[in-house]
Amino acid sequence: MESNFPTAEELSAALRAGEVTSAELTDEAIARIERDDKAINSICVPDFDRARTAARDADRARARGEDRPLLGLPVTVKESYDIAGLPTTWGMPPHRNYIPAEDAVQVSRLRAAGAVVLGKTNVPLGLQDVQSFNEIYGTTNNPWDHARTPGGSSGGSAAALASGFGALSIGSDIGGSLRTPAHFCGVYAHKPTLGLAAHRGMVPPSAPALPADLDLAVVGPMARSARDLALLLDVMAGPDPLTLGVAYQLTLPPARHERLRDFRVLVLDEHPLIPTGSAVRAGVHRVADALADGGARVERHSPLLPDLAEAATLYTQLWFSSAAASFPVEVYEELRTHAAGLSADDRSLDAARLRGIVLSHRDWVAANNRRELHRHGWRRLFAEFDAVVCPVTPTPAFPHDHDPDLRARKIDIDGVAYPYLDQLVWAGVATMPGLPATAVPAGRSPEGLPVGVQLIGPMFEDRTPLRLAELLERRIGGFRAPQ
Repeated sequence: MESNFPTAEELSAALRAGEVTSAELTDEAIARIERDDKAINSICVPDFDRARTAARDADRARARGEDRPLLGLPVTVKESYDIAGLPTTWGMPPHRNYIPAEDAVQVSRLRAAGAVVLGKTNVPLGLQDVQSFNEIYGTTNNPWDHARTPGGSSGGSAAALASGFGALSIGSDIGGSLRTPAHFCGVYAHKPTLGLAAHRGMVPPSAPALPADLDLAVVGPMARSARDLALLLDVMAGPDPLTLGVAYQLTLPPARHERLRDFRVLVLDEHPLIPTGSAVRAGVHRVADALADGGARVERHSPLLPDLAEAATLYTQLWFSSAAASFPVEVYEELRTHAAGLSADDRSLDAARLRGIVLSHRDWVAANNRRELHRHGWRRLFAEFDAVVCPVTPTPAFPHDHDPDLRARKIDIDGVAYPYLDQLVWAGVATMPGLPATAVPAGRSPEGLPVGVQLIGPMFEDRTPLRLAELLERRIGGFRAPQ
């Protein structure tokens, strides 16, 4: 790890040893942001005065003998989380002045663990893009190539981490919103098991911050090392105390194995609905080779793998059915007309998105029942394997594309254009059944861009892919500062 981009674990050790103070770390982070973020635009809502106060409080607490998991560590928070006294807009201009009165549950947990919140990181409009730009805060650039996106919707957080703006960040994920920015920016992220981490207060502006059962979405940690992910997940994990009436800390089972040679891993590099670009395929192979060289049992095929094509269609329908609940009536009616005109033979993902938007409750229940069959299939697979390695998206970070019509955009995969939103199918492999997935750096593309892969694990066994990520980091390296 480069000394000017230390991990949270390294910073905590330095704080405990008295080698540095939180006030010094916070001033250094703020100075770096003020110097370098003009070109990146990742920190959209700075909170530097309160951060300096929190840092001084952390130093006083440590002087009294206190030691909490994140005590004195500078961190950032995705803009979509409520922080009392700061705007929560989700990039939506009508809500540019909305300021919540209380912190989201995860922000409260960060503060209780002693973290120093530097500010909020940029997002796309409504969190609904694989890029991070909006009319309020502008465009966030990839630290590796400013002409490219850092990903979305947690793109500001990934860009901030890659730029050294804080040691940790928190984001959210339904369509790869943690994993894709990590992959594009060369950092780490973990999509927890569905329901593992409470999300109250990670809601659109002006919506009440109430507990709710989200069908696919999760909140999770981002960092510059695998061990830091585990550290932050321990802070985030656990249900909302409002749903139980008491504070409650969930205990996750330990990782299945501690040594690389004990892991059984299934490696996937092909999806039936979209090609895998050569740079990403090379990253998957690099990880597979490192696992095999470390003694892990690596397989490339298994009859136990649930049908990826059906899974992608289910994921698309469930996701867009949920998203459509918040659409204005006139937009919904227009889309319903489009859906009615679809050919019965149209099995494209574009058609699945339209059908999902107008899914009846009866059809949603049928889709949900099929999801349960897929979950059972994954349980059977994870009786034979400990983790699945696969792409996060088919390509490294792509150039900014701000066409307001997402259906008009294309994703270039080795020179061939494909529908922009089809790149989300790899994110859905873990999201649809609610499985944990850890995004890890896996090297560089021929153009020098970061390439990542995801390690998918069994439900509520988040520590298994996190441990595998740590062991991989030791073999192939992890985060490197942008050149």
